[in-house]
Amino acid sequence: MHTVIAAIAMLLAASAQAQTIHKCTVDGKITYSEAPCERGTGTVLAVPDAPPANPESKAALKRMQKEAGALEKERKAREARQEREDARHDRQAADHRRRCGKLALERKWADEDVRRSSPQSMEAARTKARRAAERQALECR
Repeated sequence: MHTVIAAIAMLLAASAQAQTIHKCTVDGKITYSEAPCERGTGTVLAVPDAPPANPESKAALKRMQKEAGALEKERKAREARQEREDARHDRQAADHRRRCGKLALERKWADEDVRRSSPQSMEAARTKARRAAERQALECR
């Protein structure tokens, strides 16, 4: 990223014009301006010309832009893949909660059946309640 910024700065610097800078001192304060000093003391500072354009900088910039585009595409693909995985995980968790809720209800109803059963059907109701508890324990750990 720093090299991209440096390459852009070099391209911009190549198009800059050499200017004259005036250093003015008024009441002990120093200011810099493109215009000549109106009062006080002034000095003209020599500004060197911009360095010649580097012919390789455009090619380097293009290469870096291409690399940045490829990285961006890879990042978006990775984010999309992660979103799909998160959605799948959320669906699985919701299904699990739903199954556990259903099994908890079945166990509750089986326990109620045990309490309401007659002495003749008590053993069958207890077996049903025990199996409901086992299914819930197996599924909803």
